[in-house]
Amino acid sequence: MRNVELKARDPDPARTLERSLALGAEDRGELVQRDTYFARSRGRLKLREQEPGGAELIAYVRPDGEAARVSAYERAPVGDAAALRRALDAALGTTVVVAKRRRLLLWDGVRIHLDEVEELGSFVELEAVAPEDSDLGAERAKVERLRAELAIEDAALVAVGYSDLLLDPDEALLRAADAAMRNAYVPYSGFKVGAALRAPSGVIYTGANVENAAYPQSQCAEASALGALVAAGETAFVEAAVVAERIDLCPPCGGCRQRLSELGGLETRVHLGRPGGPRRTVTLGELLPLSFGSKDLA
Repeated sequence: MRNVELKARDPDPARTLERSLALGAEDRGELVQRDTYFARSRGRLKLREQEPGGAELIAYVRPDGEAARVSAYERAPVGDAAALRRALDAALGTTVVVAKRRRLLLWDGVRIHLDEVEELGSFVELEAVAPEDSDLGAERAKVERLRAELAIEDAALVAVGYSDLLLDPDEALLRAADAAMRNAYVPYSGFKVGAALRAPSGVIYTGANVENAAYPQSQCAEASALGALVAAGETAFVEAAVVAERIDLCPPCGGCRQRLSELGGLETRVHLGRPGGPRRTVTLGELLPLSFGSKDLA
């Protein structure tokens, strides 16, 4: 399933509700939702527990950005939410919990969410659900019309989800790299390294170093993460993190700086450190000054 959605901070929820009803939106009442997000190799995965309405597991991929964006998702009904939450936490780890009260309105196939999110405040969210054969043009037009009718200003737009607002995105990237590092195969050096790359789509790809008895055939964590990113169909990343087990700050080796520069930009940030610990952020340009790239082959 797909939808076109837009999210913004709402300085006056009462006014937004009044304008929505004036447009003819149908008021479906208030929902209480608890979304538990779990670590994953790609996309986002959350268990939604809702009153009224039961529970469902939702896996989705959505790029970050302030403009209306497309979200692709799968939904699966859940019978025993508590048992599934415990199992997913044991297998994947919980990253963040989003608790909110949602006023749901429907207007011409568009869901209008008036959300009060714990620790974050008031938001308005527009979701136009698209039929399977849609080119998304009609859905984008509806979202833009609603945005104009509800007077949602550019300054109010939010580029990321509630989970990202609650969880420091840099910390999330370091956590992903740390989780990958723990699976590193390093029987010879004992030096575990993990890397994480955030693609423009918002998906995080990870990799760990893999050693080989023929030492030159070993592979660095950054190379593993780049391979996962490319295998998934991505060709760029916008942010990276590198975590090592035995030292606080582990800069990429020279070869990996060249590898990263192929799919990243000079201003792409690279976080070195560990979750909750020492951290230093540099750019690829700082890591590899006077870099050699595709432009030099022209």
